[in-house]
Amino acid sequence: MTYGILKYGSPELRRKSRKVEKVTAEIRRLAEDMLRTMRESNGLGLAAEQVGRAEAVCVIDVPENLQSDTGAPDPEVPMPLVLINPEITAFEGEQTGQEGCLSFPEIYINLKRARTVEVSYVDLAGKPASVRVSGLAARAVQHELDHLNAVLLVDRMSPVQKVALAGKLKRLKKETKAATVADRRA
Repeated sequence: MTYGILKYGSPELRRKSRKVEKVTAEIRRLAEDMLRTMRESNGLGLAAEQVGRAEAVCVIDVPENLQSDTGAPDPEVPMPLVLINPEITAFEGEQTGQEGCLSFPEIYINLKRARTVEVSYVDLAGKPASVRVSGLAARAVQHELDHLNAVLLVDRMSPVQKVALAGKLKRLKKETKAATVADRRA
């Protein structure tokens, strides 16, 4: 199954995730469906809130050629990553790069993030795990954890970026509201 991805203006995107108490078949199915949805939308990451779910689950799949600055895969990072109840435990360095979001189609901003992060999480087997990621994978982890905490791309924009993108943001919010109203009538 694939999900529809909620767009900017959807109130569900402003809902903080809730901790997953137990990894069940339903949670594993959610992760599988989120990966399928993310890949079909050409994304690198997806959080449960973006598909209307409240569980603290996100998925990340950075292609091998983008996993490091050298273009080589990182053998220490098993892709795809399925992070349940993730928490960043360490930040290191700094990177600035272009960032987009499936909930903000065709909107990209330059954003400063930590260069490397360590994240602890629960895996699909229900076991505690941790991974250290850098570069684009670190950017993706930080972005998806923002979603789980109800922080959106627009919240990370500078005032200048918000002004420059005001028309696109307003149009996207209006389209989302119109689609929501149409869905309720159907």
